Amino acid sequence: MTSFVHVEQPAAHPGVARAEAVFDHLRATGNFNGSRGLAALLLAAIVSAMLVVADKLVSNLNEGGLLAAWLVMWGVAFVALAFFADTARTLAVRATAGWTAYARRRHAAQADARFLAYAKYDQRIMNDIQAAVTRHEAVIGAPAAVPAQLARAMMAQRSADVKVPTLYEAMRRVNLGKYY
Repeated sequence: MTSFVHVEQPAAHPGVARAEAVFDHLRATGNFNGSRGLAALLLAAIVSAMLVVADKLVSNLNEGGLLAAWLVMWGVAFVALAFFADTARTLAVRATAGWTAYARRRHAAQADARFLAYAKYDQRIMNDIQAAVTRHEAVIGAPAAVPAQLARAMMAQRSADVKVPTLYEAMRRVNLGKYY
């Protein structure tokens, strides 16, 4: 006689689920700002550079002035922490915002490039693009400023319209029209 054993295995690890819940909670509170960590790192780098310079100066002193020099050095370190905190935070916020904007622009450019590469092979998408350009020209009343890459793709598509498609291309177009 055949018998089957069904062992119920969890789809996710409980530790991973707890960590995801913590990250979701931190994101939902809105207090999670990546620039604070960057500001702290930048501030630590500035202060450590100042401490290295002060240590080089202190290493040349004799034992009597060493304690006083260490007190002065730590005083300078705490004053530097207080003085540069807002500047470092502002710099970190600007750097984070700049990086985020750069990443968004790069992602949008890659998406546009993928879209245009696919539009070269799909007549429906190219027709939609040409219709949008025509509508824009009708509304504005002047020729549209089309990016060079899109203009080349449209010209290539227009010149490709003159050719008679092969059997493979015709069947591919028919199959692209089907929705599965």
